[in-house]
Amino acid sequence: MSDFKVASRYAKALLELSVEKNQLEEVIGDVNRLLSIALENRDFVLMLESPIVSTDKKLNILKALFEKTANKITITFFEIVTRKNRSAVLLATAKEFQRQYNLHMGIQVAEVTTTLPLNEGLKKSFVEIVKEISGLEKVELVEKINKDIIGGFVLKVNDKLLDDSISGKLRTLRLRFAQRYFVKTF
Repeated sequence: MSDFKVASRYAKALLELSVEKNQLEEVIGDVNRLLSIALENRDFVLMLESPIVSTDKKLNILKALFEKTANKITITFFEIVTRKNRSAVLLATAKEFQRQYNLHMGIQVAEVTTTLPLNEGLKKSFVEIVKEISGLEKVELVEKINKDIIGGFVLKVNDKLLDDSISGKLRTLRLRFAQRYFVKTF
């Protein structure tokens, strides 16, 4: 079975259990913490994916990181996944859980890339655009700064991409010239 299917099924089971036990907010907090640790520490990711590191050692590391602060459901979930030698899909499961949580709660996550940080007025404008595109009332805006886009913005909502950046316009112009949409004069 592919890692995506496994991650999707594990995430769905974890979501259903945490909703049933009325502990969804605690579990999403633990999942977000797991992903932030993975983002900050590449060795942690490599350890989870390594077939050389024993399952007991992986489980001990996860318990050391989460046992005092994490929810019982999350700890038990980590134990089950690790004991079944599926720790390599733990991070994919966490990302899928975030996606399913957002779907369950009616939250639309959008990513906006600009060259400078957004002020409050621009944030509100982007939130309104995302609400219009998605039809959802709750919007979580993820800001990224990338000087390579030169100016403008790139807005990503699900599989839709609105590229109003200078580099995007230059790329489009370059493609038009490559396709010879111009008239040669001698």
